[in-house]
Amino acid sequence: MAWSRLAFAFILTATTVLRAQPAATPRPPAPRVEPSFAPVPDVPGLPRVLLIGDSISMGYTLPVRARLEGRANVHRPAENCSETANGLRRLDAWLGDGKWDVIHFNFGLHDLKFTDDGGKMVPPDQGRQVALLPVYEQNLRAIVARLRKTGAKLVFATTTPVPSASSGRVEHDELRYNEVAVRVMKELGVPVDDLHAVVAPVQDKVQLPHNVHFKADGYARLADAVVASITPLLPAGAK
Repeated sequence: MAWSRLAFAFILTATTVLRAQPAATPRPPAPRVEPSFAPVPDVPGLPRVLLIGDSISMGYTLPVRARLEGRANVHRPAENCSETANGLRRLDAWLGDGKWDVIHFNFGLHDLKFTDDGGKMVPPDQGRQVALLPVYEQNLRAIVARLRKTGAKLVFATTTPVPSASSGRVEHDELRYNEVAVRVMKELGVPVDDLHAVVAPVQDKVQLPHNVHFKADGYARLADAVVASITPLLPAGAK
């Protein structure tokens, strides 16, 4: 009888402890990994290409990589490269210690956007542009000077269209920034990949409505243009 009472007390205590355990907290879903940020191992013997740019370049990185498979190792920084000031801060990290054969780069959409004092993107009438044209020009010149130290062949890509009612930007403002950028690149002898001209004529078909980003067909067109601008600059045998 004593054993039965002891066993009953043990079962009662164990049950109470189990009931007191808090319910398991469900694990939050794993954050989405941006595919274009995935590191790419170099294929020995192939030239190395670096794509520098914002989310537009992120959109064409994978198709460019696919089109140049077997001809070049195509890399990009594992981040949105954002505006020219950020580029100047981050260039050394993006370039690393390896040798680059071709560097295809763009800055613009983040320089012309409007932000508040805290850096948050806001409607144009509620903020100020990240980089006015004189600052944009100055930063581009400094970026080219740094990139040239790598010995790589350079290509600058024009900024793609800003559509109506897109967040934090003024429609067609990219035209002013492209005008400055093209003038600077011509003066410095840097070839220009006119991505704006590639998609502007079909903007309503390939770009998302009221959004600077593109549909799959738009990124495919941009990738074709990027590859066409890079291929002639690859070392002989890789073209």
